[in-house]
Parts: sequence; C-alpha cells; structure tokens
Amino acid sequence: MEKKLHLVSLGCTKNLIDSEVMLGRLKDYKITDEASEADLIIVNTCGFIESAKEESLNTIFNLHDQRKDGSILVMAGCLSQRYKDELQNELSEVDIFTGVGDYDVIDKLVEEKRSQFSPKVFLADETLDRVVTGSNFHAYIKLSEGCNQSCAFCAIPNFKGKLNSRTLDSIEKELKNMVQNGYYDFSFVSQDSSSYLRDHDINDGLERLIDIVEKINGVKSARILYLYPSTTTISLINKIANSNVFHTYYDMPLQHISSNMLKIMKRGKGTEKLKELMDEMRKVSNSFVRSTFIVGHPGESEEDFNELCKYVQDYNFDRANVFSYSDEEDTSAYDMKEKIPQNIIDSRAEILGQIIKTTTLKSMEKDINTEFDVVIEGYSDEHDLLLSARKISWEREIDGEIYINDNETDISVEFGKVYKVRISELVGDKLLGTIIGK
Repeated sequence: MEKKLHLVSLGCTKNLIDSEVMLGRLKDYKITDEASEADLIIVNTCGFIESAKEESLNTIFNLHDQRKDGSILVMAGCLSQRYKDELQNELSEVDIFTGVGDYDVIDKLVEEKRSQFSPKVFLADETLDRVVTGSNFHAYIKLSEGCNQSCAFCAIPNFKGKLNSRTLDSIEKELKNMVQNGYYDFSFVSQDSSSYLRDHDINDGLERLIDIVEKINGVKSARILYLYPSTTTISLINKIANSNVFHTYYDMPLQHISSNMLKIMKRGKGTEKLKELMDEMRKVSNSFVRSTFIVGHPGESEEDFNELCKYVQDYNFDRANVFSYSDEEDTSAYDMKEKIPQNIIDSRAEILGQIIKTTTLKSMEKDINTEFDVVIEGYSDEHDLLLSARKISWEREIDGEIYINDNETDISVEFGKVYKVRISELVGDKLLGTIIGK
C-alpha cells in the first residue's frame, strides 16, 4: 500500500522552503491532510518567540494524539534545534528529532528511524527537487541562511549561525528551473536580505541579483522581503524603483523608531538615518511599504512608545505588524533589568495594533476607483460566487485579499493568471473588483 505523509510547516516562509525540500525528498509518500491516516508525520517547528514555541509544542501533542499505531512522528526545525537536548529528554511522543541542518537527508533519517543534528545549517539551492506548495505560479526563493546582526531581542543567530549566502549563479539556475515549470512570480527571502553576499565581501548583492533576475525570460513579478535598516541603501531603493520586474515593494522591519530604543535593541541605525531611508521609499512612485514593530521591549518608556505610535500614524504604512516583546533566553535583552509588566505590553500592543489597522484601511481606500493587475488565486472562502485575488505586487497571504464579483469581458477566467480589474469599493477589510481585461 502507498505510504502517506502529513507535514505541518510552522513559522516563516523560510521554514516553508525547507519543508518543501523535505517533501521533495519524500516523494514516495502520498501527501494527506488527515494526520490519522499518515504513516509519517513531520512538524517543521518555529522557535522564534514564546507564542511560536507554544504553537509548535501544541502541534506535536495534538498530532501525537491523532496518529495511528505504527506511524512515525518527526520534530524538525528551529525549536528542535534550539532546545535539542531538553526536547529529546522530555518528549517521548516524538520518534525522530532533527534540527536545521538535515532537511535534505530526511528520507534517510526516516528510513533508519534515526535522530540527527548536523553542525552546519542547511541552505536550499538549485540542486534540490523542491515540491512547491500552495501555488502553481508563485514560489519563495531563499537567498541565505543565518544572520550577522546582533539584535538584543533575537536568538536566531545562536542556532542559525552567521550569514551564509547562496551564489548568484545558484539562484539564477533555480529561477530558470522554476520558470520552466510554470512559475512566474517570486518572493526572495532570508533573515536579513539586504546583507545578501556581504559574507563574500560584496556590498551590493541585491542590486546584482536584480540585474540577473531581470534578464531571465519568464520572470514577470518579484519582490524582496526582510530588508535590514543598517544594510539597506538609497542606491538599493532606487534600483528597485527602476526595475521592470521587481515591484516597488519595501519590506523593512523597523522594530522601533525612538533613538533610545534603537540603541537598546542594537538595531545599528539612528532615528534620523532610519527616517531618511523610509522617506526615500515613500518618495518612490506607487511604493508599497511594510514594516514590523516590537512593543514592550526592556527599557521602553511611555515616551518611547508614544513616539513610535506617532511615527506609525504619521507615516501611514501600507501594512505593518506589531509583536509583543518575548523574553528569550540567550539574548542580551533577557538579562536587562528594566522589564515591562505584561499587562502594559499587552496594552501597548493593542494601541499600536489599532493604529496599524487604521493606516492599513487608509492604504486600501486609495485603491478605490483605480485599475490595476491582480492574480486570480481561486474561489473565495466567503462565497462560491466570489473569486479570490490579490494585487500582483502584494505578498501572498499577508497583504490582503481582493474579492472579484463581476466580469465585464468575455474572457474565461483561469486561476493563476493575471487580469486587470477596476476596484469599486472597500467592504470591511476587503476590496471589491471587476475584471475589465487581461
């Protein structure tokens, strides 16, 4: 009988790429959505902050309760790597433990029912047969692993190591392979994308990447995620602005804006320089700016928080996320004395979250009565008479959904294809559009 595999990928899109590598190594298995039917269950865990750790552990426990007799449960990824000794001693529910170095040998580990933690972090490249999930036209491309930054709140460099960039040649080959398989829309990701190739003494790695991507026939749409303030330059901002393939999509997690907090958080860029970068992004025609912020970090005063709120409100980010500070061992923030009480952290997250909700709606309102390209992704979960789409420049799943409720053309709509729409209104947090061309 055909063996069945149930895989859960938690955390970021970088994790998702590694999960897709594992699927490629386990092609003998048929993928199932039902854990109770699976002969092999894999959880690719996240260990970034406390809530992610809890989600990973709860997923392990829930799947263990559902599994059938004789099945194999694998715990892989960041959480497994970060706490490998403790978890192996305490989690009898798990059959195989592996971390962030062995995604490409998962088939061997399963066959031998053996745990393994290789010392080197795995970096996906063009030689691997990935099974891209969730789309037949969009794929994530990993630029590098590890990080050379030393943010006070982040433990990732402790278990992901220093920056390790792929070569331009490797990325070019992977993109060409993807295009041959029908993919045309790409998101480039890493822990710190703007530092790409700096470990090879190349400071304009992303600009060189843009030049190469633009020459590949079949790449129609691209964006870069996770720029870092101290390694992002005005030259890069302009390079993206002048590209005919890369959208003017600027995703830079700022985390804070007050000079006091940027120093405490070890963000490597002062307030004025940071604002200068952000202003340059906003000057770009049709720019789309996304960011992330942390509230409640040790040392954050009421004045610091109010300064952050005012900046987010005045800048009018197109999209943003707010995270409550998570006290993580093996970080410099963990040992800081000026801890913020949890009730104040929660209150600040709520306040900033409401500001972000308002600026997001303002951004979406600007699209009313305009025309632009969208990609039709399928039927909407809201109603089977509505199609689900996203603006072609938006990032998948995180920037929003557009409902298509009419078609003024004789065009037969295909999922995964690009169409021109006219936006009529905003209902709640969803734009409504009509197809007017292809």
